Amino acid sequence: MPSPFPGMDPYLEKHWGDVHASLVTYARNQLQKVLPKDLRVRVEERVGISGSYRPRLFNPGVRVIERQGKRRRPVRGSVSLGVAEPVDIELPDEPETQTFVEIRDLSADSRLVTVLEVLSPSNKKRGDAQEQYLRKQLELLQSGVSCVELDLLREGDWIVAVPFDALKPRLRTTYRVVVRRAWQRFQADYYPISLTERLPTVMVPLRPTDAEVPLDLQSLIDQCYEDGAYDDIDYQSDLEPPLSEAAANWAAKLLRRRQHRRSRKHRS
Repeated sequence: MPSPFPGMDPYLEKHWGDVHASLVTYARNQLQKVLPKDLRVRVEERVGISGSYRPRLFNPGVRVIERQGKRRRPVRGSVSLGVAEPVDIELPDEPETQTFVEIRDLSADSRLVTVLEVLSPSNKKRGDAQEQYLRKQLELLQSGVSCVELDLLREGDWIVAVPFDALKPRLRTTYRVVVRRAWQRFQADYYPISLTERLPTVMVPLRPTDAEVPLDLQSLIDQCYEDGAYDDIDYQSDLEPPLSEAAANWAAKLLRRRQHRRSRKHRS
């Protein structure tokens, strides 16, 4: 059974870890079929830590293991000492693995051509993970690599590579896609996407001499919904974060019409 929404299903945001992983893989598969013969698309990953520390890659060097056993014996002849009370400190989150898509050529140095990012909640929340993402975003643009950003999450900061203030209010939509070409430093393609619309097919840039290739976002989301068996979603439940009043009324009418939500007089 397909999603009742014509485009992005906001109820999928609750399952974003699974949806994100699937989107990246399905995008890889779709692009691989249309690339020039001397280009390859791969799923790559980075691991970062959220929290108050500076952004960094994480490689565990020390591991603490708990073993069952006897307690240590007190040292003989030890002097009674006053023990300071410890302060409880909340540690940063567990390391998070983020996947993304890279397109590289088959030259000896495997030159990076284009990066496709599907934004995650940690990217859009202020902290080290966001700083790490924004730093990478800048490095790509400065190093001659094209970048495609898919922002299909309602909650969080505006971090795509088009400034919020550069857009007219009608273009500040619920979802968005940004395409930056390496050879057009001061120009970007911006795809505004509302909740009521189908997701677009975006053109993915490769090298300046290559024809750009299409990426059908709606088919990717539809495949995520079907393969993830999300027909068990409870569309009676409220969304978090909530929709605006106008969007909530539209969604309620849509769900009742498509028999995913009971009418108010039948709700307990």
